[in-house]
Amino acid sequence: MTLKDALIERIRTVGPMSLNDYMAECLMHPQFGYYATRDPFGEDGDFITAPEISQMFGELIGLSLAQAWMDQGAPDSFVLAEIGPGRGTLMADLLRATRRVPGFHEALDLHLVEASPALRRKQQEVLGDATWHDSIESLPEKPLFLVANEFFDALPIRQFIREGQAWCERLVGLDETGLSYGLGAAMEQPALVDRLTDTKEGDMVELCAAAVPIAHHIGALIARNGGVALIVDYGDWRSLGDTFQALSSHAEVDPLDAPGLADLTAHVDFELLCAATPSQFSRVTPQGVFLERLGITQRAQTLAKLMEPVQLEQHITAHRRLTHPEEMGNLFKVVAFYPEGATPPPGVEA
Repeated sequence: MTLKDALIERIRTVGPMSLNDYMAECLMHPQFGYYATRDPFGEDGDFITAPEISQMFGELIGLSLAQAWMDQGAPDSFVLAEIGPGRGTLMADLLRATRRVPGFHEALDLHLVEASPALRRKQQEVLGDATWHDSIESLPEKPLFLVANEFFDALPIRQFIREGQAWCERLVGLDETGLSYGLGAAMEQPALVDRLTDTKEGDMVELCAAAVPIAHHIGALIARNGGVALIVDYGDWRSLGDTFQALSSHAEVDPLDAPGLADLTAHVDFELLCAATPSQFSRVTPQGVFLERLGITQRAQTLAKLMEPVQLEQHITAHRRLTHPEEMGNLFKVVAFYPEGATPPPGVEA
């Protein structure tokens, strides 16, 4: 039995499923789910994230959070958290870069939100002592300094195609070859009423309902207790078009081909996140601009002085990959949540 077999049997029994349900099964099925069964990161995995490309990414995230902590009066007890921490690489770089910030490490309490048992084991190897959570709801009521890098893109989405003043939902069903896409009946969608003003017949809009309560909870903790959240992901201010994709061995594949064996993602709708938070939020900033404001080029030059030629070439490539507009520099965006009356963290603007 494979996950594909199980999904085909389910569809035969109860009918087509939403993309939301399909993604959830593929990524988090307890027996066959992608994140439940493997470490997908790095050169030997299916994709590589910014922290795996260069230590500079996590270092600069750390220094931005540390400066925000100081700007908010350096509270003597706070939660340092990451949601979707991967292998723990970003957090390890963040902690190393902030070790010399007076009082920062003494005040922090490390919390990681991670649902995958396989990845929790990796994180414990890299980071040692921490408190793990299945969801953000159990984070303590303290000032919260949080990072979410490539977390929201993995949350399940639904896709809708406009038909007149209504919407047809894209579903996963069956044809003679196996899993296939189809469309549900045209229906009004209250969550998409505002999108009737900026879309036309046949346009596709993606909706990530799961992102709303998470963004709201993070923002509410910050609004009540202080802190900052840095959210880094690929996407834009507003969803439009089909961005659902699958990656396997660093190459795009058909999302329906091998359920549970490829990573599934979709672009993040930053407008949705910002509308959900009760805190203040910054402008959405391209990742390349964010990192340059934090001094990535100067940091790259400092590290380059210590490198041999082969290592230096890799280092230059990594810097370009993180910052260049034609690579991750424009595709990835950054937004910050922060309390009313506070200044936004370094790297972004109000």
